[in-house]
Amino acid sequence: MRAAVSPMLVRLADERATGVLVRDHGALYLAEGQVVHAESPRAPGLDVLLTASGLLRPDSWADAVAQAGARCEVARFLVDSGQVAGGKLEICHLGALFDAAFFALAPTGGPTRFRYGVVHWIGRLRPVPTEVVEREAKRRSRLLDSVWPHPTVDTAPVERRAHPAARGVSPLRQSLLDLADGVRTPAVIARELGRPAFNTLIEVRRLAADGLIETPEKSALPSRPAAPAAEVTEPASVLDSALLRRLRDALEATL
Repeated sequence: MRAAVSPMLVRLADERATGVLVRDHGALYLAEGQVVHAESPRAPGLDVLLTASGLLRPDSWADAVAQAGARCEVARFLVDSGQVAGGKLEICHLGALFDAAFFALAPTGGPTRFRYGVVHWIGRLRPVPTEVVEREAKRRSRLLDSVWPHPTVDTAPVERRAHPAARGVSPLRQSLLDLADGVRTPAVIARELGRPAFNTLIEVRRLAADGLIETPEKSALPSRPAAPAAEVTEPASVLDSALLRRLRDALEATL
């Protein structure tokens, strides 16, 4: 039997449920037992990633939501109107999905709730099997700890340290250090830079490991999954490995 980040998610996949799984740090939207969307306050949304990358203007996104949000077809509207190519939208959406799912599946002290029948207004793009989402969340957790096993830096304000090596950093690192003011957290920095939150966390941990930013002394929650909290149920196409490799390569090329 496979170890699960969320036992409820396994049961929902088995029953091919449709709705939204709500947890402390985010939500997963399911259609027939597969994940079709994810969101978290700790990760930039699809709108931020699309507009920051230059694939879409902010006013075009707002127009798409106004035109097609009520019928839950924003993604289809963007493609049919020629504003974003289908393949590019799919890759960007998968990136946002895995990014938000990592935080949504993080250890939680609150209840997990499922609301049947809820559909996200973005509409349905390529569904992802729940086991793929959970496996990727675990892989990312291991990767973070392999870089710098101090999860306190993930949520604390990022504070820059005076260090000789800071003069020769890459433009990517410099853009992050420029925002390390002791007030902004990694989530805020990711949103301001328009970059996936996980990519930002990787860079934050690398900077901490190199002594370029402070590592808070107090211990935080472990980044690996903990025992699940209480779960409450409320009434109310397979991801091919080639596409997952393309997505991972595209995302990790920016790390």
